[in-house]
Amino acid sequence: MKKAVIYARYSSDMQREESIDAQVRACSYYAHQYQFEVVHIYADRAQSGKRTKNREQFLQMIDDAAEGNFEVILVHKLNRFGRNTLEVLEYKNSLEDMGIELISVTERLESTPEGKLMLIIIAGMNEFYSDNLSQEVMKGLKENAYQCKFTGGVPALGYKVDPESRKLVVDEQEAPIVQLIFQRYASGWGYNLIIDELTRLGYRTKCGKPFGKNSLFELLRNEKYIGVYTFNRAAKRKRDGTRNYHATKDPSEIIRIPGGCPALIDKETF
Repeated sequence: MKKAVIYARYSSDMQREESIDAQVRACSYYAHQYQFEVVHIYADRAQSGKRTKNREQFLQMIDDAAEGNFEVILVHKLNRFGRNTLEVLEYKNSLEDMGIELISVTERLESTPEGKLMLIIIAGMNEFYSDNLSQEVMKGLKENAYQCKFTGGVPALGYKVDPESRKLVVDEQEAPIVQLIFQRYASGWGYNLIIDELTRLGYRTKCGKPFGKNSLFELLRNEKYIGVYTFNRAAKRKRDGTRNYHATKDPSEIIRIPGGCPALIDKETF
């Protein structure tokens, strides 16, 4: 009896924990039918299929595969394994070199010329679907941005989101922290001195972490603090999922709306 593992994944908070259970159930039924012994289940929750870098369970499975702990990987569909065509093909070839078979229980991808062609087609369609979905999501986000509405994530320090208008409003508790940072920097204080004072006063970033040079760098160049609503500024991720957070997109791609949010700092100080 061949030893098999199951890999399951869902990609966002819009999906539910039950989707993992459904995938595992389908794979377990297949394993029972074909007499595979399931020795482990790997599951990544709320992780994108386009990037393997952040999928801890996926990477652990690949490491375990190199140890020869199993002979088969079962997935509900190929898109659970990944949505990046090149990565899917590279990982599949690597697994085959290790003598490990990747099986999609709902897509019969045999080790024949026809089966290999179907794998490439399905992997390509999965990537197309993911890219097209991203474009459609971006359209909706841009429409919200043109209306100066909050588009998700964590509001900048000093702001909170009005639940009715979905627009940024001043957070009276955090705004003085932002103003202090700008005042100190405008007076010639360096990052280290500012960080020391913020630490002494017990101030933290929006995420509750101590301030660092990177957080100050981002804060001091954020145009929202002079009332300019901005969207789509950060540079795109690379194919490996990494991003240079100090880089920005071409100005023609950035949405900038003066007066689109409350100002915390005057333009002269900024």
